Amino acid sequence: MVATVHAFLYSLSPRPPWVRSLHLLSSHTLLLCSRLVFLTCGHFHLRTNASYRRRHLSLVKTSSLSLLLHSCPYCTELREIFSMESKRSAAPVMATRKSSKGSKQETGKYKHTIDLPKTTFGLRANSVVREPEIQKLWDDNQCFKRAVDSNTGGTFVLHDGPPYANGKLHMGHALNKILKDIINRYKLLQNYKVQFVPGWDCHGLPIELKGIFETFYNSIFKSYLYFVRYGVWADWNNPYLTLSPEYEAAQIEVFGQMVTKGYIYRGRKPVHWSPSSRTALAEAELEYPDGHVSKSIYAIFKMASASPACHDIVGEFFSDLCLAIWTTTPWTIPANAAVAVNPELNYAVVEVYSIPEETIAFHGKPTKAGAILKNVEKKPFVIVAYDLISTLELKWGVKLIIKKTLPGSTLENCRYIHPISGKECPVVVGGEYITTESGTGLVHTAPGHGQEDYITGLRYGLPILSPVDDSGNFTEEAGPFTGLNVLGDGNAAVVKYLDENMLLLLEEPYKHKYPYDWRTKKPTIFRATEQWFASVDGFRESAMEAISMVKWIPPQAENRITTMTSSRSDWCISRQRTWGVPIPVFYDIDTKEPLITEEIILHVKAIISSKGSDAWWYLPTEELLPEKFRSVASRYERGTDTMDVWFDSGSSWAAVLRKREGLGLPADLYLEGTDQHRGWFQSSLLTSIATTGKPPYLSVITHGFVLDEKGLKMSKSLGNVVDPEAIISGGQNNKDGLGCGADVLRLWVSSVDYTGDVLIGPQVLSQMSDIYRKLRGTLRFLLSNLHDWEPGNSISYDDLPMIDQHALFQLENIARIVKDNYESYQFYKIFQILQRFAIVDLSNFYFDVAKDRLYVGGSTSFTRRSCQTVLAAHLLSIIRMIAPILPHLAEDAWQNLPFEFVMENGSLAEFVFDLRWPEVNERWLSIPAPDVDFWGLILELRSEVNKVLEAARGGKLIGSSLEAKVYLHTSDAATYSRLREMCGAMHEADSLRRIFITSQVEVLPCLDDKIVRGIQYSASYTNQKAIQIWMGISRADGLKCERCWNYSPKVGTFSDHPTLCSRCVEVIIKDTQPVQAAAEIC
Repeated sequence: MVATVHAFLYSLSPRPPWVRSLHLLSSHTLLLCSRLVFLTCGHFHLRTNASYRRRHLSLVKTSSLSLLLHSCPYCTELREIFSMESKRSAAPVMATRKSSKGSKQETGKYKHTIDLPKTTFGLRANSVVREPEIQKLWDDNQCFKRAVDSNTGGTFVLHDGPPYANGKLHMGHALNKILKDIINRYKLLQNYKVQFVPGWDCHGLPIELKGIFETFYNSIFKSYLYFVRYGVWADWNNPYLTLSPEYEAAQIEVFGQMVTKGYIYRGRKPVHWSPSSRTALAEAELEYPDGHVSKSIYAIFKMASASPACHDIVGEFFSDLCLAIWTTTPWTIPANAAVAVNPELNYAVVEVYSIPEETIAFHGKPTKAGAILKNVEKKPFVIVAYDLISTLELKWGVKLIIKKTLPGSTLENCRYIHPISGKECPVVVGGEYITTESGTGLVHTAPGHGQEDYITGLRYGLPILSPVDDSGNFTEEAGPFTGLNVLGDGNAAVVKYLDENMLLLLEEPYKHKYPYDWRTKKPTIFRATEQWFASVDGFRESAMEAISMVKWIPPQAENRITTMTSSRSDWCISRQRTWGVPIPVFYDIDTKEPLITEEIILHVKAIISSKGSDAWWYLPTEELLPEKFRSVASRYERGTDTMDVWFDSGSSWAAVLRKREGLGLPADLYLEGTDQHRGWFQSSLLTSIATTGKPPYLSVITHGFVLDEKGLKMSKSLGNVVDPEAIISGGQNNKDGLGCGADVLRLWVSSVDYTGDVLIGPQVLSQMSDIYRKLRGTLRFLLSNLHDWEPGNSISYDDLPMIDQHALFQLENIARIVKDNYESYQFYKIFQILQRFAIVDLSNFYFDVAKDRLYVGGSTSFTRRSCQTVLAAHLLSIIRMIAPILPHLAEDAWQNLPFEFVMENGSLAEFVFDLRWPEVNERWLSIPAPDVDFWGLILELRSEVNKVLEAARGGKLIGSSLEAKVYLHTSDAATYSRLREMCGAMHEADSLRRIFITSQVEVLPCLDDKIVRGIQYSASYTNQKAIQIWMGISRADGLKCERCWNYSPKVGTFSDHPTLCSRCVEVIIKDTQPVQAAAEIC
């Protein structure tokens, strides 16, 4: 293998730069491959003392990565990934953006007194360009390592389940890796030392089928690049690959421990066999595609003898008596060893009374009657389950006349004539698998071709015959069918043989789930072969107990893995492939007896640890055996079986968690797709329990599959495949208008309930893009209105207006709920909460109301500084809440922060993940419940007032809401009192007119008819507590202020500033004395 790798690399023309220094690399396959990938990538942390200027990001034109992309002939696709980036100049693009100037300013002598928003944070994300720039910023400054090293909490280990190192990444990969990254980034903010080692399963790769080595390492390289492009943080410098010598040695160690404990044995029993791959397969290596149709038959086996109890009942029919069986695998008839019955069922001897047409139709299925049913001269008597008689009459198209009934137990020890060999075979008692749901109630039993048949055969000592070779062809043991393929002409030949010998009742197609090889996509068979097995029975009870100790998310996942583990048979761990970790066993050349000892396993482990598993194939047997066996080495040959790929990946806890510094057992979390209940979750559990007695994980999260918007499985033939690369960078020609960036993809991941199947498509992505833009707009509003703010400008909580205190109350509640949902991994709830809070609640209320005091309240005024205090709190909190999900957006905002943020330890937070999750601020949550309820009423009232304002606007009474005066009346004394208080509020920000964004609000003690008649637009509103409030709208009193556009009777009363209201005059002349207002008008 090593020679092959070197030959391939040196054959490249032109030769990539990294090939010239190959002598510096490890000679092992893994280290060679991994260094090829990792030493050439500019994203890895191989640079020290990288220069960095805060808020200035640039893309280096020339790097080791760019050299690789332009020199390697196999990297065309990789160049396409970064094509957009290479076109951009190296000029700074972040903080040097042109400042936003806000809305168009009205000309006038007071325009310089308006504090319009200013920020370098652009409204357009330009994610295709800027996200890679942010990733380069992280890489240059080793932000992941920086965050881990600075955190002082405990270690958090999410163990990465290795994806196969072949094929293009799809939406399932994106969902999986992004979910993991969201969790890891949240844990970083929670002060954990996050350890995340990415991995690739290299033995699951169908390299033997393709024979193209470059496909292997290019696949790893490309998948690495895409994972990084998704924004995934990991220890990319030190991934694990299942073909690395240290990994393979750890796997051999696990195998050896299971051998020592007596859990490994060699036996002949039926296993899933793939003729197309010529190897045994585990259940997890199978798939069950829709639409498979088998050729099923009803056949009869002639009775040879009966037990005394049975003969007394059926003796008079014996000369023509047959057993009726049904099977979907006619090719297994040559291996038949018995017919099984259920002793709890009743059976009947029936006479076939009528003869059907040659071809009949039953429930729309074309069926073909056998020759025996066309024979009008002789009518057979058959034994079938009593409860199936009516069903069989319809299916066979005959009348079945009941002659005798008998219990199933009396059929045991009867004998029949084998339909092909002519030997006598027994009737045996089977298990609960024999039912009356289908078939005849009698089961054709071939112990060499079925698990239940095998178990029954062991009980009765039946021969385990499997006359099928590795390619799925009949052997000489199958007699007249020798050489025919069991899944093709061999199957048809058996059916024809039965029919010619008057043993076929009916042939019909049967549509059902059938196992296929997941690699070749071709049908498999059950076939008895000599294999190595792990005896699950030896530790099943411990495994079941361990399952109950693990936290499963969602909870129903526990039921699934419990069912699978409790019912699984012994684990076939051997495979007939050359690509994989060998089973370290030797065989006596003459007797074929296996030689496997603890000493041999330890010796082989040491060889593999230093030379890799390739050594098993090229070293002489003498070197592979320990010293004490070398004198007899000529008597032995090495085994050619390799280990099941699920044993490979299922040993990752031993090779990674137990061997890597900073990691440990058990892992805090495993997270993979729901199909891993029968795959990695289970194989990891079984190997760990068998060797350590403990599960390898504390918690397990499973996610569903990704479907299109209609809930259909994605396929090229349907044209509904959604490519994560296209979502991020636009793909070729960007025909779908994608190129949304990684954060939009990550936002989608956070929006779905991943515990079930999830949907994605153009419409969904369009919605995600819109929400992302609004979130970005929220951050931009916060940043732009803090352009002149410093932490020293903060207003103490006790001095804040009520509206600001209530805003902080809402923020703290949101932060608490968001944290709870991060802890429970319910990211879709976080998506919903933040979408409503940041986009709806803040933008539609607080931001809307705040604009007046931010823009015209006075640069250094109390009202503006109090608002900025709240905005700063929101910015710092929202950035941290979205950072795990939208890290690029959070970092982009942080790099445009207009002020420096010093953490509790006194250090400056240069990057967003220098931060910690905000501590709970109990003071902000201390607002009395009645005040919280009242603010709820105010928010509801504001919505109702807006409806009346809209009606007045529609009627041309007003244009802007500032042209309006609002009248309120309620008969509820407490509410009336609180509303009047707000009109005379100590802080102008709490006044109703500022909350409603109108020029005046008057609270009426009673509804005077004269006032009511003069108000054209009015309405009433009743809240949930049955408090009714009347609302009316008229034009505002006074003239329009040139500076703030509010209407006021005071406009025109100031000689120096005749066009301004009193508030604006105060701001202009910096008069700190408040202007008095009427008691009931605000």
